[in-house]
Amino acid sequence: MPSRVRVWLNRTYAENVFFMDQLRRNPSDRAVEIHATHGDPDSPVLAAADTAELEPEGLSPAAYVEYALDQCVRRGIDVFVPRLHQSAVVAHRADFAAAGTALLAPTPEAVAVFEDKATAYEAVRSVGVPVPPWRRVRTADELLAAMEELETAGHEVCFKPAAGAGGVGFRVLTRAPLSLAALAGFPGPSVQLGPVVEALRRAEEPVDWLVMPRLEQPEVSVDCLTGPDNRLRLAVGRTKNGRRRGFTLDERWLEPARLIAEGFGLHYLSNIQFRLLGDRPVLLDVNTRPAGGLHQLALCGVNAPWAAVRLALGEDPGVIEPPFLGQDYTVVAGPRPLAPVTLPRQRAGAGETVLPAVPAPARAAKAAQALPL
Repeated sequence: MPSRVRVWLNRTYAENVFFMDQLRRNPSDRAVEIHATHGDPDSPVLAAADTAELEPEGLSPAAYVEYALDQCVRRGIDVFVPRLHQSAVVAHRADFAAAGTALLAPTPEAVAVFEDKATAYEAVRSVGVPVPPWRRVRTADELLAAMEELETAGHEVCFKPAAGAGGVGFRVLTRAPLSLAALAGFPGPSVQLGPVVEALRRAEEPVDWLVMPRLEQPEVSVDCLTGPDNRLRLAVGRTKNGRRRGFTLDERWLEPARLIAEGFGLHYLSNIQFRLLGDRPVLLDVNTRPAGGLHQLALCGVNAPWAAVRLALGEDPGVIEPPFLGQDYTVVAGPRPLAPVTLPRQRAGAGETVLPAVPAPARAAKAAQALPL
């Protein structure tokens, strides 16, 4: 019987409980055991893992690498999927390899390029990938100048942090005054220019924002699996247009993603996002990690997490062609169990929590059955 595979996910998104589910449901007979760490004791990834541990707070990147190496040695980790402090971790790939752990993450050079969106836009433009017009701003005067320039060109204007993920800090700028109609519904992404300028003038330190046109839908997120030989094994676009989601293999979206993934060493799983500027796809963002919605490729008959783990272990899955494209769908939330807070927990070491040895799908089903109708 093939030996088990031990996988560690550190401080990852809640949606990656589905990543963990797919690893366990891999098409081989190989057992997968999952270790998870997080700073939030109520993260559902801790309850979904076979073993879990709360991460220490306040570690520097260098100290975190030492912590991670210790985890890998103590836990016998075969594959580590780093999100927190990814750049520091990948710089020590050789140290993790010496500990017997493969990193499911890109090269240090790729992580450095895509940590900063302005650097990323400059880099991908140099290889022929279209990018939106953008201006980097740090002060109120720079923001006003950038907005006037883009508005004159006929664009609705937005801004976002030059470094960040998940849409945090994204806002659409408007000159319209605040109205009662705007307050009647749910909060939206729009923010009035005046208060933003005032906040910038009061700020003690400059900001680091990209100001650019608000791009049009559909948004297409291309999930890529690339080998350490820089050859793409898988690329599927997930489309989003309002609530409606779907899939695409249209080369308008896949070809620029391929140029980026293969050209910049985005090894293993990455997610490359595009939107429309007029009728032309342009780059929106590049994530050097598995996307939170990666599990949706299961609707196309693809288990991308397991293919990536095999690749990290040196077992090349070859080029993966989706056997079909799933029908259009939408995303709804469902319950996931949390680790108990009122029950005693076994302690096997400092800060370590060993969770009940109940398979995650069974725990989820039991939790769902307990919900009132």
